[in-house]
Amino acid sequence: MKLTVLPLLAERKTEKFDIFESIQETLERNNERFQDGDVIVISTKYISNAQGRIINTQKTLVSEKGKKISEKFQLRPEIAEIIIRESDKILGGIGGFLITSSNNVLAPNAGIDKSNAKKGNAILYPTEPYLTAEQIRRKIFLKWFVHVGVILVDSRLMPARIGTSGIAVACAGIEPVLDMRAKKDLDGNPLKVTFQATVDNLATIANYKMGEGAELKPFAIVRNSEVKLTDRKIDPSEVAISPDQCIYVRGLSNPPLVD
Repeated sequence: MKLTVLPLLAERKTEKFDIFESIQETLERNNERFQDGDVIVISTKYISNAQGRIINTQKTLVSEKGKKISEKFQLRPEIAEIIIRESDKILGGIGGFLITSSNNVLAPNAGIDKSNAKKGNAILYPTEPYLTAEQIRRKIFLKWFVHVGVILVDSRLMPARIGTSGIAVACAGIEPVLDMRAKKDLDGNPLKVTFQATVDNLATIANYKMGEGAELKPFAIVRNSEVKLTDRKIDPSEVAISPDQCIYVRGLSNPPLVD
C-alpha cells in the first residue's frame, strides 16, 4: 500500500476553542474517518489558537532587558520582550532574529509567528504540547476505538538551506525515532550512529500538503506510513537534544583552529 497524505480543510477560528471538537467537525466536513495506524498531523498554530495563545504585542510592557535586546538585534521592543519571556535560553542572533531554545526546541524568535494573526497580534507556541498530543490521541481512541499517532507540526528554517521544512514540536502514540544502529549499509558495514527522525520526516511530508498560507488545512492524515505506534508516553528527550549537544550550535560557537 502506498503512503497517502490527506490534508483536511477546516473552519477558521479566532477565539479559544475545543481542539477535539474541531477534529470531529473537520472529519465530517471532509467526509473522512480515522483508520488504525493513521497519523494525524496538526499545525501548532491551530493548537495555539485553540489554547488562546495569542498575544497583543501593542499591550506588552517592555523590560530593560527587552529594550537592550531590541537595540542590539534591531527588533521591535515588544517582540524582543515576548521572545525573552517565551525562551529558556537565548543563544545569539542577527538583525531581526534571535536564536532561542525553549523546552529544547531550537527556533528563531521562540517560534513566535505573526502570520495568520490579526494585525498587532502574535501567535505563541502551544503550552504543554506533549500533553496536548497525548490527550488528543486518547480522545480519538475513546471516540472511535482506533489507534493513531499524533504529531504537532511547525515549519522551520534548516541550517544553510533555502525555505522551510516541517518539524515535530511534539508527538504521541508513535515511536519518534528509528534506531538504525547495528544495521548494515549497502556494503555490509554496520551503522554506528544513525537514527532516523520518524516524526520529523512525517511532519515534513504532511506540512508540504497542508501549506503555510491561506490554505486553511491545519490537519492532515498520513496513512500507510508503516510507522510503529505505541501506547507508552513519549518523553521530549527522545526527540530533541539540548543546544549544547547540537553539532551546529557547538561547531559555530568554536572558531576553526586555522589561520
